[in-house]
Amino acid sequence: MNTYDSVRMAELLNGTGIYESVDDPAHADLIIFNTCHIREKAEDKLFSELGRMRKSLKGRDVRFAVGGCVAQAEGYQIFRRAPFVDLVFGPQNYHRLPRLLQRLEAGESRICDDAEHAESKFEALPDTRTGGPIASVAVQEGCDKFCAFCVVPFTRGREWSRPVDEILAEVTELARGGTREIHLLGQNVNAYKAMDGDGVDHDLALLIRQVALIDGIDRIRFVTSHPVDMNEDLVEVFGDVPELCAYLHLPIQSGSNRVLDGMERGHDVDAYRHWVKRLRETSPDIALASDFIVGFPGEDEAAFEETLAFVEEIGFDHAYSFKYSSRPGTPAAEMEHAVEESVKTERLARLQAVLNRHQEMKNKAQVGKIESVLVEGVSRRHSGEIMGRTSGMRTVNFAGSESLIGKIVSVQLTEGRANSLRGCLIDEECDRLDAE
Repeated sequence: MNTYDSVRMAELLNGTGIYESVDDPAHADLIIFNTCHIREKAEDKLFSELGRMRKSLKGRDVRFAVGGCVAQAEGYQIFRRAPFVDLVFGPQNYHRLPRLLQRLEAGESRICDDAEHAESKFEALPDTRTGGPIASVAVQEGCDKFCAFCVVPFTRGREWSRPVDEILAEVTELARGGTREIHLLGQNVNAYKAMDGDGVDHDLALLIRQVALIDGIDRIRFVTSHPVDMNEDLVEVFGDVPELCAYLHLPIQSGSNRVLDGMERGHDVDAYRHWVKRLRETSPDIALASDFIVGFPGEDEAAFEETLAFVEEIGFDHAYSFKYSSRPGTPAAEMEHAVEESVKTERLARLQAVLNRHQEMKNKAQVGKIESVLVEGVSRRHSGEIMGRTSGMRTVNFAGSESLIGKIVSVQLTEGRANSLRGCLIDEECDRLDAE
């Protein structure tokens, strides 16, 4: 979501005729830090980076702005710790950047815009979108779940969904520009609920069906989902819509019901297990990803062992895992029975060893398969090669011409590694390369 917001900010400012994006901060007149507040010490990292950047500019006159969730949470406190910052704005207010910058030019200083506004930021953003082969579209923001460890409801606000017609117009514009794969974004994307212009209610499943009808869109993904908002319609769309990639990121956070209760997740392990079963029945090749937090207050060794056992049972294709970090203002920050840092570190290492083993096993099991791969760009690891992703979100590196970027090609998978795959083109392009 922050990447999406950053892209939209750049599009907004590029469209003013006053600002244009540059690749090197040394050439910038305005530097914007777009921040995330999920992890511990996010504020410290922000101020460290602000100081480093200011020092690197060696006294050059540059405006600094801080946006995103840290800006929303800290507000005017940012000016206290970094007096050289000119502008602070929350994640729902970045559409006001041109007006805020005008106020700075008019002589105002240290402007903080973290208040809620009646206008929708999406209505104020440019209609014209720029994107490569893959582009993101925000369809839902905010959260009503209030998990005990999470600050999102306080920084992104409550759940709300964009109108259907607005989303479809944005996707259509991207498709006209050559985008082949769309990522539908939301803090709880499967909580999406909105109407189209005819008054027809849409959930995420119906929205996906509508996006799939847009000419030029060959692939659709969505992230991130919450187990509480899973339903049969969303399961069935994996089997009905070929454009929907066989990949789902569905965070569970813990394999212990007692810990899930403490986290106030609103679901238990059996409910999660049910949806995994239904998804694999509907889409046998689906790749499942998840999130895990270790060391949540009250997590003892028995509860952690339940998480390890659950991971072994499900066999995730990919997962993100973190040590619990206390966020001020959340219920978990006030909980007793904190887990020692050394224990959290040890448990995270054990969990990641299991997750990594399963990921490598899943990757090796792909060898010999022929997959459709959307070519995203040049491989960063292998000179002369290009890279893309399978429907299951696995990275594949293979020999090929850069002219294939943005195209979907058939690749035979030849090697499964810990974090990626290798393969070989099997279409006419492969024959042409061999002939050369």
